[in-house]
Amino acid sequence: MSTPAVPALGGRTLLAVVVTVLAWASAFVAIRAVGEDISPGALALGRLLVGTLVLGLLVARRGWVRPAARDWRLLAVCGVGWFAVYNVALNAAEQHLDAGTTAMLVNVGPILIAVFAGLWLGEGFPRWLVVGITVAFGGVLLIGASTRGADADAVGVLLCLVAALTYAVGVVAQKPLLRRLPGLQVTAIACGIGALCCLPWAWALADELGRAPAASAAGLVYLGVVPTALAFSTWAYALSRMDAGRLGVTTYLVPPLVILLGWLLLGETPPALALAGGVVCLAGVAVSRRRVRTPTAVVSAPAT
Repeated sequence: MSTPAVPALGGRTLLAVVVTVLAWASAFVAIRAVGEDISPGALALGRLLVGTLVLGLLVARRGWVRPAARDWRLLAVCGVGWFAVYNVALNAAEQHLDAGTTAMLVNVGPILIAVFAGLWLGEGFPRWLVVGITVAFGGVLLIGASTRGADADAVGVLLCLVAALTYAVGVVAQKPLLRRLPGLQVTAIACGIGALCCLPWAWALADELGRAPAASAAGLVYLGVVPTALAFSTWAYALSRMDAGRLGVTTYLVPPLVILLGWLLLGETPPALALAGGVVCLAGVAVSRRRVRTPTAVVSAPAT
């Protein structure tokens, strides 16, 4: 049985991937900084409210496609898991771990995405994808070894794994939706569902924002506009044009970027072994993107 060939990425799809990775890398650092003044649940609610507002305005300009009943089930999985649980767990994890360590641990998510996509979406397990995952995971292990002496605790690690799991499930649930609904609308609905789930922290958000410095309030708005509204939209755009497993592997670029930004902006100096792990992660991403050239290969039709 031949392995499906991988279509070349278009310029817009590549740009969407780059914007997503850079924005999500900046989010880890922003959460770490804002988390000093705003608690995890309140921060998740504020971020999702801002994101829902921005996305809602964008969707209103483009029109509405009515989701089917089965679409709402997948939207609920994506909104509750990826937007609500993921954000709360991630914010809480960064109360225990530095930004770089958190990014490294959460990025076991692409491995889960590739496995779930292969099992549930019929994307299979192309040879170079498996090799790329293996190489990139080796880089993640190097980063983990470099933080062994840091002040990491079991609670923070567990929260990161919860975030990784809900992230992976959300991506796999989102992929079928993008064949029937516009990516921007999918992101807006899921973000709104996530905000509704976080409403129990509304009082905490109002109280903490009233006492937080202007920089933290601005950081919350940034998290809602850029890593949420913008980056989740560019992610959905890319996901509608490439398979979930390969797109998920590109997020291995996030940990080395977070380590660099944390060093520059937060004064968290990355160990040499962590930098080496970042290079290995990049190598894994490059390997996973190798195209299979098979004359009889079948190229799947692009999503519309």
